[in-house]
Amino acid sequence: MFETRRHLIYTILAGIFITNAVVAELIGPKLIYVGSALMSVGILPWPVVFITTDLINEYFGEKGVKRLSLITAGLIAYVFVLLLIAIKIPAATGNNFVTDSQFTAIFGQGMLIIVGSITAFLVSQLIDVTLFHFVKKKTGHKMLWLRSTGSTVISQFFDSFIVLGIAFYLPGKMNTEQFIASGLTGYFVKLLIAIGLTPVIYLAHAMIDKFLAKDTMNEYER
Repeated sequence: MFETRRHLIYTILAGIFITNAVVAELIGPKLIYVGSALMSVGILPWPVVFITTDLINEYFGEKGVKRLSLITAGLIAYVFVLLLIAIKIPAATGNNFVTDSQFTAIFGQGMLIIVGSITAFLVSQLIDVTLFHFVKKKTGHKMLWLRSTGSTVISQFFDSFIVLGIAFYLPGKMNTEQFIASGLTGYFVKLLIAIGLTPVIYLAHAMIDKFLAKDTMNEYER
């Protein structure tokens, strides 16, 4: 029964992880201004992804995160393939129907954005899981906030700049000034959200411990 509960926890965390990662990619094309710098609204779900990463790290280890990250990257690619097929199929005509141009404007991201997103996702996940376990080895089960926030601080930095660099800076769609300003803006927004959600990690940690402890107590009583 204990393993069944662990599987349930992993399934729930994996569902949150995958959903937020895919949604972030889908809403990514919408750009907004934060001050004078551009930022993608796709940034908003990423702190949830990294918090979920830390919880999976805590309970299921490095292999659990790496396996889920590869699966999620494959699912993101699968979503984009389906969108590409949908874009190629002519839309029905009608007064209130979504036109081909409207659909393409929303979902027709370029290949470089797709490559940049998946690359940034995998690199940042690898950095996050590596740093998380490095800090955990040094601190043991203490200082959850340090390994969670510390790994996020560094991994989010790489995530913010890799996708912009591949999708916008290298093709010349952004100059150096815009690239740095947008990258730093996105990074600090994600960082503030992640820090603000730190109490959620402790709450989720306590809830998971309590959920799993019930079976441990039942096994002991038997």
